[in-house]
Amino acid sequence: MRHPRLACALLLALCCCRYAAGVPGEEALPEPEQLEVEVGGTALLLCGPSHAPRNISHADWFSVYKEKQTPIFRVHQGQGKSEPGEYQHRLSLQDQGATLALSHVTPHDERVFLCQGRRPRSQAHRIQLRVYKAPEEPSIKVNDLGISVNSEEPEEVATCEGRNGYPIPQVVWYKNRHPLKEEKNHVQVQSFQVVESSGLYTLRSILKARLGKADRDARFYCELSYRMPSGNRMKESQEVTVPVFYPAEKVWLEVEPEGQLKEGDRVQIRCLADGNPQPPFTINWKNLSTAEMEEQQTEENGVLVLEPVRRDHSGIYQCQGLDLETTISLQSDPQELLVNYVSDVHVSPPVPVSQEGGSLSLKCEAQSNLALEFRWLQEKTGRVLAEEPVLQLQDLKREAAGGYSCLVSAPSVPGLNGSSTVNVTISGSPWMVRKEQRMQVKANTTLDLSCEAWGYPRPNISWTVEGAVSEADQGPQSVVSILSVLVTPELLDTNVECVAANALGRNSTIIFLELATDTTPGLSSATVGPHPKENSTSTEKKLRPPAESKGVVIVAVTVCVLLLAVLGATLYYCYKKGRLPCGRSGKQEITLPPPPRKSEFVVEVKSDKLPEEMGLLQGGGQDQRAPGQQGEKYIDLRH
Repeated sequence: MRHPRLACALLLALCCCRYAAGVPGEEALPEPEQLEVEVGGTALLLCGPSHAPRNISHADWFSVYKEKQTPIFRVHQGQGKSEPGEYQHRLSLQDQGATLALSHVTPHDERVFLCQGRRPRSQAHRIQLRVYKAPEEPSIKVNDLGISVNSEEPEEVATCEGRNGYPIPQVVWYKNRHPLKEEKNHVQVQSFQVVESSGLYTLRSILKARLGKADRDARFYCELSYRMPSGNRMKESQEVTVPVFYPAEKVWLEVEPEGQLKEGDRVQIRCLADGNPQPPFTINWKNLSTAEMEEQQTEENGVLVLEPVRRDHSGIYQCQGLDLETTISLQSDPQELLVNYVSDVHVSPPVPVSQEGGSLSLKCEAQSNLALEFRWLQEKTGRVLAEEPVLQLQDLKREAAGGYSCLVSAPSVPGLNGSSTVNVTISGSPWMVRKEQRMQVKANTTLDLSCEAWGYPRPNISWTVEGAVSEADQGPQSVVSILSVLVTPELLDTNVECVAANALGRNSTIIFLELATDTTPGLSSATVGPHPKENSTSTEKKLRPPAESKGVVIVAVTVCVLLLAVLGATLYYCYKKGRLPCGRSGKQEITLPPPPRKSEFVVEVKSDKLPEEMGLLQGGGQDQRAPGQQGEKYIDLRH
């Protein structure tokens, strides 16, 4: 009895040893099958090798984590059932029970999954699940405080961070596209990793290095290398530049704008050094005229602004910089600043006056440090008269009066110029803008008459009738006089004359006034202004009578003809009766009637035709003629 029991004990011990190895009935366990899945995807777990036929109706699934085997799913007659636990709601059967699908894979699912068939001597199948997640784009933060080249230990250059990756990515630092390797006392890389609650990793890497002056423009960045089911991948951060501080070795001066300067420009004098940061600067200035040195204060960036620059800013300028770290004072080479100028442009004589027909000589002068060109312009016409310092004007007419400009320029410096203007006066007797004016007016209305005259000396204007007079000053040679009068019968009987006089002579303008009817159009204004054409006597058109007045004229002519016929018949009757002295012997006095008074009615008929012909005309469409140019007939109707 003891021997069978011993044999059973040995057999049971052997079985336990083999089961503890993971696969009962086998002496050696094969390597687990590798399965790679991205976070969030679905892992398809096969219950057996992928090349072997799978038709498993009864099987048990286990998860193995830290050598602990936990049942997670059972298959019975092709139907599956999840065991309570973390995988209870994420497992499902596919492919007739041969495939177990694990959805929404997370980094915590990276472990071994085991499938054990229930048939006798069935072999267990192990699957190693590998989970991957690409990290986010790496971010980089530079050390804004900068690094001094005099530092004896490596200083922090920048920090690189890659978030939410799995597994932990690898970091490589680059300078100017070349990878950096750790070097004692020169380059150090310190990396830290943080496990998030999701199981993903955040990597933080710090680059420390000793930098020199040559690294002031160096560009640093980091690279993250990681693996995905499809292969190896990498991501790069942006490039950054770290401030590098080093003492200055040289100071120099720059002037903007470059090239030749002229008065009125905006000039910047800038001090620069080859150190970083720039040292505080002062500018020393030597005035060439006084040979004295002066100190000019600059702005924080070492710039002196001269706006507008003047010729007395010319001189020798020199920058001086003090390095605060080494306390060494450096000076730039002296540089001359020359400000070109054209100034004090004037014309002599300053008040040129000449008589009509005479001549003038105008001389233009200016101060400048450059060769100059001269040009004379007549302002009234804009015409170039001469291109030399002296302008000769011969046989001057009144029209030559006005402004003359001398333009001075320095051809070697574009935009450098100056000018001066004088007003030429031509002396002479008064010159009337209009010699004659004609206007129709209404009785018992206030009338404004204007008269304009030119001349030098400035003329005085007087009127031949009484009224309110006002003057408008038009300059040293022109005057406009305005006369306000009431239109009366006496004013209509006389012509109005304005007389302009000065020491050299006199001249006048005559204004003819004509009484207009109520229907005469165009009489809304009674003011006569100066004519736009100077000193010209133009033939003015007379106002034609309106169509409504033609009938009145015809009736008046007809009445006159009838009265003449009656008068002729009466005279003939008296003659026959012997009551007239005509034809009788002896002399008798003929008493003429007294001259008509203004209050008596007189009909004036003006026509080139006889009265009988006038009665046959329709509406006089011809222009009226002035008295003395037409055949005139006057009929006295007092008797």
